[in-house]
Amino acid sequence: MNATRALGRYGEELAARRLSEAGMAVLARNWRCGRAGEIDIVARDGDVAVICEVKTRRGAPPGSRAAFEHPMAAVTPTKAERLRRLAACWIDRHGGPPPGGVRIDLVGVVLPRRGAAVVEHVRGVA
Repeated sequence: MNATRALGRYGEELAARRLSEAGMAVLARNWRCGRAGEIDIVARDGDVAVICEVKTRRGAPPGSRAAFEHPMAAVTPTKAERLRRLAACWIDRHGGPPPGGVRIDLVGVVLPRRGAAVVEHVRGVA
């Protein structure tokens, strides 16, 4: 496994832990819908299905002028549309929408060069 994939998997593990700690049930990880793509995490928050995109970044070294894009900036309008299509695919393949509907969340994970990871969960991004 290359370093980028390993970083992503680690970020997804931290994200799944954060969602579980927030009382959500993780239903699936890395769920694929043909050519439409992959949902990082599918969870249940009460009676709401949550489609969760996880973005993981390494922090720039202290004092560095290296470019750094915050994980939350990675959800562009194009990415949001893809997430909505994936959510529809999940719902279609799992018997329709749950009573509480569907929500798309984002978990951003920043791994600094030193110290603990910073995990941010934003609800309803798309």
